[in-house]
Amino acid sequence: MALADDSRPPLPEWITDAYTVILAHITDSETIDTHGRIPAISREQAVDVLSTSDELALEPADAEHAITRLIKRGYLYEVDAELRVTVPSEDW
Repeated sequence: MALADDSRPPLPEWITDAYTVILAHITDSETIDTHGRIPAISREQAVDVLSTSDELALEPADAEHAITRLIKRGYLYEVDAELRVTVPSEDW
């Protein structure tokens, strides 16, 4: 999802891996936001998922850092402590 006109260096692979894990969790769990409309995950759940994932097993502080970087780069956005995917799947 890297932006073509983004002059910043790409995100480290472990952070894009974190995005993949979060995205898979959102789509696999069919979690929706508190209004029942958009697939979402709470920030706390995302940290837990990244901390317990077999693929990553990040420390909570590293998981928080990855989430913050993903938000700043536009992969995710946050509404009322819920994380949502910026470009949702057409299936949602």
